[in-house]
Amino acid sequence: GNRAAPHHSKAKVAKQKNKEKRKNRKKEKQRKERKDNKERNSRKKKGFSESSEMQTTEQPQQQQQLMVQNSGSMSFSSHLSKEDEEMSKSALSTFRAKEEEIEKKKMEVRDKVQAHLGRVEEETKRLALIREELEALADPMRKEVALVRKRIDSVNKELKPLGHTCQKKEKEYKDALEAFNEKNREKVQLITKLMELVSESEKMRMTKLEELSKHVDSIH
Repeated sequence: GNRAAPHHSKAKVAKQKNKEKRKNRKKEKQRKERKDNKERNSRKKKGFSESSEMQTTEQPQQQQQLMVQNSGSMSFSSHLSKEDEEMSKSALSTFRAKEEEIEKKKMEVRDKVQAHLGRVEEETKRLALIREELEALADPMRKEVALVRKRIDSVNKELKPLGHTCQKKEKEYKDALEAFNEKNREKVQLITKLMELVSESEKMRMTKLEELSKHVDSIH
């Protein structure tokens, strides 16, 4: 029973140390969370820009220095807190970088949209002016054009009966021409016949005259 007492006492001391370490880690974590919340609230209120990142990086370094100065029993929890702070710092930096990238991209898109809207507005004004000019545009030759169109309509009306007359006259001309040609052909045939008859008559008379001349010569 006496031998077990020292062993039991050591276990109790170790247990107590572990309990104190857990308690210290919990306190340190709570203290860190309070500081992080305080820093976030401060950045939100003051609207920190990129220059605030340098201040936020200095505060964890000061915390690390304070933690290193603690007792040996705090060394393990300090090491864990340092890793947690590094992870938190890295995550926060990444988040902040992404937010800045998104904000930058949003501003670029907004500028493009604004520029496009400006161009659209200018083009709309130009089109409106062109439309007004078109509506106000009057034909300087409007009266003359109207008179000429009216005259064209009148001439078209006169051309229709003249066209019918031309067609009728053309048919009459063709018929008359055909009759003329027919009579002309008949005349040519008659003239040819006349010349043949005259020629035949001349031959017959010359033959008769020769015969009479021979008779006369025979009498002598």
